[in-house]
Amino acid sequence: MNKKQKAAAIALSAVMACGIFAGCDLVTTNTRLDLNQVVATVNIADSESFAKEFGEDKKSIVTTAEITKLEMILSYMSNGGDSLVNSYGSAKAAFDAIANSLVQRQIYLQYAKAYFLVKDGGKWTDEDGTEYTYTQAGYEAAVAAVGDASATERDLAGLGYFLTDQNKAVAEYNLRVSFNNNLDEYEKEIIKEEEDIEYESGVRTTPTGVNTANSDFVDPAYRIYTGTGIADNASPKGSYEPVDGSTTSYRKRAYDRFITALRGNSLIEKGENTSDVESLNYFKMQKLNSYAGLLIQKLGDAFTKEAEEKIADQYCADYFTEAKANQLKDFTADISKLESAMDSISDTSFVLTAPETNFEFGFVVNILLPFSTAQSDALKAADQDFGDTKGNKFSTRAALLKNVLATDQRGSWFTGETDYSYKPESSAAKYTGGDDKREWLFFEDNFAKDTKYDVLKNYYGQYTYNGTYDADKRAYKPTRINIDGFLGEMKGYLDYAFGSEVVSETKTGESYYTQDWYKENGEVDYEKFIYAKGSLNFAGEYDANRIFVADSNENKAYSVIRELSFAYNTDTAGLNSYLGYAVTANKTDFVSEFEYAAQYAVKQGAGNYVVVPSDYGWHIIYCTFSFSKNGVRYDPFTQYDPAQKDTEGSFSNLFFESIKANTASTDASNRQTKLLADYNDSYDIFENRYKNLTSSN
Repeated sequence: MNKKQKAAAIALSAVMACGIFAGCDLVTTNTRLDLNQVVATVNIADSESFAKEFGEDKKSIVTTAEITKLEMILSYMSNGGDSLVNSYGSAKAAFDAIANSLVQRQIYLQYAKAYFLVKDGGKWTDEDGTEYTYTQAGYEAAVAAVGDASATERDLAGLGYFLTDQNKAVAEYNLRVSFNNNLDEYEKEIIKEEEDIEYESGVRTTPTGVNTANSDFVDPAYRIYTGTGIADNASPKGSYEPVDGSTTSYRKRAYDRFITALRGNSLIEKGENTSDVESLNYFKMQKLNSYAGLLIQKLGDAFTKEAEEKIADQYCADYFTEAKANQLKDFTADISKLESAMDSISDTSFVLTAPETNFEFGFVVNILLPFSTAQSDALKAADQDFGDTKGNKFSTRAALLKNVLATDQRGSWFTGETDYSYKPESSAAKYTGGDDKREWLFFEDNFAKDTKYDVLKNYYGQYTYNGTYDADKRAYKPTRINIDGFLGEMKGYLDYAFGSEVVSETKTGESYYTQDWYKENGEVDYEKFIYAKGSLNFAGEYDANRIFVADSNENKAYSVIRELSFAYNTDTAGLNSYLGYAVTANKTDFVSEFEYAAQYAVKQGAGNYVVVPSDYGWHIIYCTFSFSKNGVRYDPFTQYDPAQKDTEGSFSNLFFESIKANTASTDASNRQTKLLADYNDSYDIFENRYKNLTSSN
């Protein structure tokens, strides 16, 4: 199952992680409460639906679950406290919602237990193909193994029976990360109070996926850092990295604030050893919540898996044929529907065709190298061209364009709150443009496999910062390059990525800046604005089906252009767009020079680029997708290919996964809803037992 496309597991409103307890105050009431008082009970075996589904003889599998006030308080704090009350409109409504959420969670957990013990004789095959057999005797042995432990620890053992060692390791690692993140926020507050540290604002946009956690990553050495037992300036255990300005003193104070918040909300029991954070009942309850979340997710995966098995290749092929025919009909009747579809294109929203008579549609990446403020002011102040009744100032602009100097915009990735930079080994793969002083790259963790972050997609990652950086002073200085310098960088980096000469380019040269910009009839000649144009020579035909397939030529080119856009582009609106700007054959809202060039690039087909100016500066326009090749209609999606459905990133893969996710997700969601309805008679909630919680808010 493709994890990215996998339908979401059963969702619950109860948050399964710790949070900052700002704005929450239950102290005056909670200290007088019996926190172990039961506010709800759940036993799905008492429902008629249980015997019908699992059999009368299986009722003993499930025992009654008791939900306490302490669990309600924990859920209240984790969900934001007072903000939760504000969201629901009253304290009573908020706590009623919490009670219902906790009840639903128990229904799912009890059902999951019965499902995995009874379904297919207890047999289950995990995503990696490992087979398991769950039995009641095995479950009871797992619980008995913890002996006379607390109820929380016995519940952990019971839930843990249905989870793999990797599942549990991930849950514990993520919980430690959550605690450290929580303490980091407290420590940042203290550092700001003491040292008034401020980080650079306006940090350059980063590519989508940067520092996205790898859901399977576990650092066995990672521990919660409370400031105890670790010397100043030493690295805490494992891969945890302290916040800037951290000291053991600040960290201890942060931990003290955290413990005070727990105590203030009755989440620390008398006699607990607060010096050992993982021994706290609060930590164990959060761990139990994590295990519960994983088992509920596993149940959701099981529902999704059953639904997915019903989806056949022929169903997807027929779905594609019908969807494409419907799009062609709709787009031909109303071209605005095509334009709207292009604006919402994604991994799950496809444009499969364009009208036969109006097919010059596509997408372009725009890299803007801008005029400086002084140059823009000079252009505004200049006189219009002689004889131009529309006020154009092309001659003045051309003279200014010659001196436009672009710079690498990624400096704030060094000096922002997060430093994304790293200096690779001298032998490491990197593009320097022939300048040995260029040493710095970005997002190391996103390119190292088997780390805590997912591999960064659609970003080649070997273009060094074009300038210098002093790590000791945290000071950077970009190198200034003109349009020819940029085009040299672009061609050099593309050739480097492909390992051969792949770029064919023609440029106007020096005469460009002094030419006549008008036709004989006085109209603007937009073709003359093309300063350079080029194309990439792929080994075969450009295959739009493979633009998101890692290491394909199409993806390699797109990833290089996209990285250069993050490096130089000041048109930040397009930095994380799916394929770039949607371009139509009709009149657009783009400035005229850009519109002409973008439509020209799309007409040439994907893998082509054009360089033109506007009153904003230079535009380097690269076509990523087109329904045209050299002005001839091109249909990249002729069919759905089952043979490609497992090639991650290919069109057939994305199409299949989208159908699978939508269909299976709907089926699984309907089943989840039905489950709650079927077992609506399996619980009791005692509102009077928690009404004093609501009176304190």
